[in-house]
Amino acid sequence: MRKKLTVSEVNKSLGKLKDWEKSKGRDSIEKEFIFKDFQIAFDWMTEIALVAEKMDHHPEWLNVYNKINVTLSTHDSNGITQLDVDLAKEMDRISKTIK
Repeated sequence: MRKKLTVSEVNKSLGKLKDWEKSKGRDSIEKEFIFKDFQIAFDWMTEIALVAEKMDHHPEWLNVYNKINVTLSTHDSNGITQLDVDLAKEMDRISKTIK
């Protein structure tokens, strides 16, 4: 099981992530990604799925056309861990390469 981040560690990590926020009402972080169209959004989800599988850490997400709402939490730790921060960084990095 991964170590749950402290409130201070979460806040510090969020300060380094673009547009990620602490979820209201649960111990997770979230972000909405908006792409040009459905195909680009789906391409991004496909790339993230491969990364997530390698990390053995799978996001909660909802896709409606070009928007993807992502929530990250490490369920077996009951909160936010470094694994969530690392996956968020990868999501941001890959979103910049998808066209």
